[in-house]
Amino acid sequence: MLKTKVTEMLGIEHPIIGGTMMWISKGEFVASISEAGALGVLASAIYQSRAEFRDELQKVKSLTSKPFSVNINMFPSMRPIDNNDYIDILLDEGVRIVETSGHQAPTEYLPRLKEAGCLCIHKCVGVKYAKKVAALGEDIVTVVGYENGGASGNLGIGSFVLIPAVVDALDIPVIGGGGVADGRGLYSMLALGAEGVIMGTRLLLSEECPIHNDLKAALLEAKETDTKLVMKSINAVHRVWDNEAARKTLELEAKGGQLNDLLQYIGGEKAKIMYDEGKLDAGIVATGQCIGLINEILPMKDLIAGVVKEAEAVRDKLAKI
Repeated sequence: MLKTKVTEMLGIEHPIIGGTMMWISKGEFVASISEAGALGVLASAIYQSRAEFRDELQKVKSLTSKPFSVNINMFPSMRPIDNNDYIDILLDEGVRIVETSGHQAPTEYLPRLKEAGCLCIHKCVGVKYAKKVAALGEDIVTVVGYENGGASGNLGIGSFVLIPAVVDALDIPVIGGGGVADGRGLYSMLALGAEGVIMGTRLLLSEECPIHNDLKAALLEAKETDTKLVMKSINAVHRVWDNEAARKTLELEAKGGQLNDLLQYIGGEKAKIMYDEGKLDAGIVATGQCIGLINEILPMKDLIAGVVKEAEAVRDKLAKI
């Protein structure tokens, strides 16, 4: 067993948090992560109304009695979002672990969440951002290195430097991510001082992940070199799978394309077509460099258990050196 401050605070069996993924981190998927002993995180931004969101929270609660979290998304969105609507519902439904992420600190929401007794986690990509939210009263900070799939920030700092730098700068627990796909990565993060890891790319290739099997098959063939950094030109750097849509996005950016030009490739509805219909070049999909380390699709329970077992084996091996 790998017991850390994060497992104790969150009430979970393993120090693993599921990365929040738009159109993917829905009820059944989130519940499967929590049932496996990790922490599933529901993506609130998927849901278009208070009623839809409440229904999905109730679905998660019907599928697992174990802890799960909700992500409050503060990234720019084409659809106006009032996150207070989501907070109203999640508090009413008894959710008390909340993750926030975005281009700014959650100053608007944190006091309300803390007053309600929530354990609050904020996800960011640098020491100065982590220090700021820790000073505001966050309970845990998640930081991800440049290997990370999805939002990667502009700093270009890899996990092996970023994680210990943040750990040294804070007095609260740190969850580390960026490049973790197996037990070796999990144990490395713990060795760097993190109290847990966040995993997204590896969970894409689980049986429960609600993306088309054709996309899963394509990602299974991807190498560690098969990612691209897009959206630098609009200050929203994301690491994505290297497909035609990613390459077209980069071509447009090189020509000075603006957000409205890029939306034909990066729009969320394009990714949803990939996930639902298996059209591999319809849009972009957030994918970390660790995609090249994944060689099988597994049930979530077996996937999480395997990662933990390998981490324990690494621990035992190193103890003999």
